[in-house]
Amino acid sequence: MENNPYSRRKFIQAAAAGTAVLGLPTIIPAHAFGANDRLRVAVIGINGRGKDHIAGFSKLDNVEVATLCDVDDVVLQKTASEFEAKYNRRVKREQDLRKVYDDKDIDAVSIATPNHWHALAAIWACQAGKDVYVEKPACHNIYEGQKLVEAAKKYNRIVQHGVQLRSSVANQEAIQHLRDGLIGKVYMARGTVYKWRADIGNQGNSAVPQGLNWDLWQGPAQAREFSKNYVHYNWHWFWDYGNGDIGNQGIHETDLCMWGLDVGLPEKITSAGGKFLWNDCKETPEVLTSTYHYPKQGKIIEFEVRPWMTNKEDGVEVGNIFYGDKGYMVINGYTDYKTYLGRNREPGPARNAGGDHYKNFVDAARAKDKKLLNGPVETAYKAAALAHLGNIAYRLGRTLDFDPQKEVFVGDKEANAMLTRKYRAPYLIPATV
Repeated sequence: MENNPYSRRKFIQAAAAGTAVLGLPTIIPAHAFGANDRLRVAVIGINGRGKDHIAGFSKLDNVEVATLCDVDDVVLQKTASEFEAKYNRRVKREQDLRKVYDDKDIDAVSIATPNHWHALAAIWACQAGKDVYVEKPACHNIYEGQKLVEAAKKYNRIVQHGVQLRSSVANQEAIQHLRDGLIGKVYMARGTVYKWRADIGNQGNSAVPQGLNWDLWQGPAQAREFSKNYVHYNWHWFWDYGNGDIGNQGIHETDLCMWGLDVGLPEKITSAGGKFLWNDCKETPEVLTSTYHYPKQGKIIEFEVRPWMTNKEDGVEVGNIFYGDKGYMVINGYTDYKTYLGRNREPGPARNAGGDHYKNFVDAARAKDKKLLNGPVETAYKAAALAHLGNIAYRLGRTLDFDPQKEVFVGDKEANAMLTRKYRAPYLIPATV
């Protein structure tokens, strides 16, 4: 038999189908799955969320975290050493993701870099024949999100968005309740992100730390001097690299808002907010209130970011609330929903149950079946795009009209210019993927 993982899988599937025809059990012994069926994963960006990626993939059967990649060699060597001590095996170490893509033994990449790298890293992975798990937001702006969708389709790759709530058993049940009319006509979704975001000060510019490839870290963004203000976490609050909290934690909730309301991109966007607490160097707003109007569907999304002392909303700090004419639904975090019905807010169906988003990706990658994905690339792009639309309206300071079919602002050159960015060679989003 050809030494090819996909050929071997087809053989096993055919064998299983044959036993079904004969009326025999379809159980396949574990030893039937050899090394060729092992999914070999590289994790790119291992200082923050990447650590969870490493742990999540390492616990799955017949999945091998084969390579760790980070532009900061100090982080890379430390994390790789910890990995080898924990799992008692060697792992390959790379500082440049392009070398990972050149490795024919890598089946899939898991991307947990800063936001400005997500789409390009994922597009390059698709072009290299790798399946992709990419952290939220899938794109730093709307244009590159469109290109990522194109690349996934063109190269027929499995691309999963890192929004774990999509694989939550409770959330899947909650969405079905919304579809089935439990709370009646669902006309509004509210997303909330109330996180403790402290004053980060201003550390100014300084020399690049030893071991950090600063050019590669900046990647598609325009070059600027190094500052500890950006590395390793606070890049979230600078437009060149991050998208504020609506484009950080908020992507989970923008995704769920759209999923629950069963809508795409809106026609009218309004945002207002600013920095009201700290006199630090953040560029993105601390407080942001955005509304997304769907006049043809008679629906609306409200989204609010608050950074410090605040009340909870029915116990929710990070989550979603859906409103219908017969009741409302509260989704707290990623795995818990409750419903309240009628004018007396009588408790209705509720559940707390999670899921395994990494396993869902692996199952889809093994089957080469995009339909198995809970967080496919199309939803990744739309969830991120909603946040980007809110940010654009905030930065321009006016209500914006948007054409969701053409995916452009209506008669607004200034707003349309903000659908993309100026890229820096050689880290260019290809016009033709």
